[in-house]
Amino acid sequence: MKKTSIILGKNTKFKNIFFDFDGVIAESVSAKTEAFRDLYLPYGKSIADKVELHHTRHGGVSRYEKFKIYHEEFLNTPISQDGIEELAQQFSDLVLNKVINSDEVKGAEYFIKKYASKLKYWIITGTPTTEIKVITDKRNLTDYFIGIHGSPKNKKYWTEYLIGKHQLKREETLFLGDATTDYDAALFSNLHFALRENEENEYLFKDYHGLKFIDFYQLEKSIKNHLTHNN
Repeated sequence: MKKTSIILGKNTKFKNIFFDFDGVIAESVSAKTEAFRDLYLPYGKSIADKVELHHTRHGGVSRYEKFKIYHEEFLNTPISQDGIEELAQQFSDLVLNKVINSDEVKGAEYFIKKYASKLKYWIITGTPTTEIKVITDKRNLTDYFIGIHGSPKNKKYWTEYLIGKHQLKREETLFLGDATTDYDAALFSNLHFALRENEENEYLFKDYHGLKFIDFYQLEKSIKNHLTHNN
């Protein structure tokens, strides 16, 4: 795995942070893994196992894209857009309350609130935009973010869109993620990246040697000299 394009130098100062949500702000990754498995278990354990494995290896990819793959490649069954929408609604029904009520990643709210007056925040996630806005509203987080963005647009689209719209400097922008889609978007847009480590992504990032954190207290300690708060 390649290193991020921008090197974290001693003079680097972060002014902007892009947050993924599941696995970064909330401990909600397992809820979605279980939901995918539950949806495909009626097709047999082997299909459910394949779906679960694919999902865990492609965290952050839109559920709409995944449903198409799972039907057309795993089940050899064409699926219409209406069929995808129906599955997406079933998925949402299974996970919405679980995600809303999931534990926070340790220190997430502390960090978000502490630096909200000094840093600019956005959420970029694979969750549908309408759904993630409900989740952040219910968790009383919405007002801390300038924008909250999800599927159907992908993360590479959103990083470039936000950089252009808000005239952000890439060297001042940090992407916090736990999935390969987060890392790929950071590379694509030449941003700094910090990996939130967990058991599900350990094998995916075994060759990653960049900035890492388990919780936000560790992240704060690692980047405290790079925050505008300290200027």
